[in-house]
Amino acid sequence: MSAFCRDCLADVPDGTRRCSSCGGRHLVAHPELHDLSIAHLDCDAFYAAIEKRDDPSLADKPLIIGGGVRGVVSTACYIARIKGVKSAMPMFQARRLCPDAVVLKPDMAKYAAAAREVRQLMRELTPLVEPLSLDEAYLDLSGTGRLHGLSPAKIMARLARRIEREIGITASIGLSFNKFLAKLASDLDKPRGFAVIGRAEAKTFLRDKPVGFMRGAGKALVAKLSKDGITRIAQIQDADPKDLARRYGSTGLWLYRLSHAEDSRRVDPSGEMKSISSETTFFEDITAFPELERILWRQAERVSARAKRSELGGRTIVLKLKTANFQIRTRSVSLDAPTQLADRIFRVAREALVREADGTAYRLLGVGITNLCAAQECDPADLVDKTSGKRAAAEHAVDRLREKFGAEALGKGRGRR
Repeated sequence: MSAFCRDCLADVPDGTRRCSSCGGRHLVAHPELHDLSIAHLDCDAFYAAIEKRDDPSLADKPLIIGGGVRGVVSTACYIARIKGVKSAMPMFQARRLCPDAVVLKPDMAKYAAAAREVRQLMRELTPLVEPLSLDEAYLDLSGTGRLHGLSPAKIMARLARRIEREIGITASIGLSFNKFLAKLASDLDKPRGFAVIGRAEAKTFLRDKPVGFMRGAGKALVAKLSKDGITRIAQIQDADPKDLARRYGSTGLWLYRLSHAEDSRRVDPSGEMKSISSETTFFEDITAFPELERILWRQAERVSARAKRSELGGRTIVLKLKTANFQIRTRSVSLDAPTQLADRIFRVAREALVREADGTAYRLLGVGITNLCAAQECDPADLVDKTSGKRAAAEHAVDRLREKFGAEALGKGRGRR
């Protein structure tokens, strides 16, 4: 059994409770510890951790990042989680569960800056980094041992220490032989955890887990499987794959492979971001088109700003609406050429909004871009719309002024009350 201290990276005998070199208690041991190279790193309660880092007075208080009575929880610190607060929970419910919590609105610019710092530390270790969101990513450390003089396990332990020391937050590590299991492992020992799932134990580890444990098994699929009497992964492991294919098609074969710990997906650096979006939940339901239009412009500007910062654009624009009775409507439009301009995002989404503003009361509106591409491919000159070039030039001029004088320095009339 291989074992080492996560605090000083010294090897320790199996069964040791305290490191003889530094006295640390953060030890990790596993028979395959130094043979596994696919990792998943997940920052612990990321938004809340950044806020606590920047305001030490919040350290021992329950903290919820979210906003409004009708909004949802973006994240909650572990103190609030003990009270039952969870991400995506309605704010009114979170406040009822944890009435003494401090509630802060998200500061996405600050979180994005911290995420870039974390990502830079990852990329110093391997070019094969696949971010899933601001606060989590896969890393493929195959072949990096000779470069760094450490096994992937020790490389990840050292990375977690650097994140804590240099950025001021903690992260949990999952280590395995594929992405599916690495992500599962990172959730096993939070916060500040380090968990390993090896080849020898993988199928046994999965057997007693509910089917919802499997990547991509959403509520609808879990409900369908449950209706057929399948609630545990062991039942899928023991099933005939031909029978699963007959009953569930290609999904059945995918379930069978995953239940046997098979995941052939590679860590893909180009899979960094699938979409850029912004949405807001209203304090009161809105029916009137002018008010919805004004909010749409604000959201389009936010999406555009994020796209420009990321040097990306999108070929598809998506409008999202949620009705007063929580029904979600999404409308997407594919463009001839990708864009990152707020003006174009707004104009295309507005056409869809006109059709949806039929007297329905909405509680949420959002807009986003998908099918992302590099900024260089975006917004070529439009030979049909002669005014598009002038609008694009005006928008870039506004961007330069905002960069110089601040984000609130200049705004368009359609974004004002």
